[in-house]
Amino acid sequence: MALQIRAAREADFPAIWPIFQQVAAAGDTYAYPQDIDYATAERLWMQQPRCTWVAERDGEILGTYYLKTNQPGPGAHVCNCGYMVAESARGQGLARAMCEHSQKIAVELGYLAMQFNFVAASNTVAVALWQKLGFSIVGRLPSAFRHPQTGYVDALVMYKWLE
Repeated sequence: MALQIRAAREADFPAIWPIFQQVAAAGDTYAYPQDIDYATAERLWMQQPRCTWVAERDGEILGTYYLKTNQPGPGAHVCNCGYMVAESARGQGLARAMCEHSQKIAVELGYLAMQFNFVAASNTVAVALWQKLGFSIVGRLPSAFRHPQTGYVDALVMYKWLE
């Protein structure tokens, strides 16, 4: 069956949690505590964003993303997204599909640009994908991300005008 991306429901978080927990525990891509608890993760991923989506195949949730306003007021035309893919589903184009989907949804919601605030420079697969999808590196925060294996690495700010 084909990949389907749909709006997440509150009842989806138990299936999202293992993906979230795996990504956070690795500590190499997100600035979440590696031992983040279920309730905090649910609030960050499901309640604080404007919307959350899941990517599923044959009823199994394989990936998820959130979309939220990056800054209030004069910056409210720029959104921010975060994407997570289950380890077992990596390399299958899910991140690309979710990023392309999120850009379409962002435009539908009235956003004019998308910004990724804190991409670990060591996450070369994601950086290359975002660049292929039209994002530019517009800022570099020296040694701002503490990678569990390689130590302090730069964090990148990536940006794309959607119109």
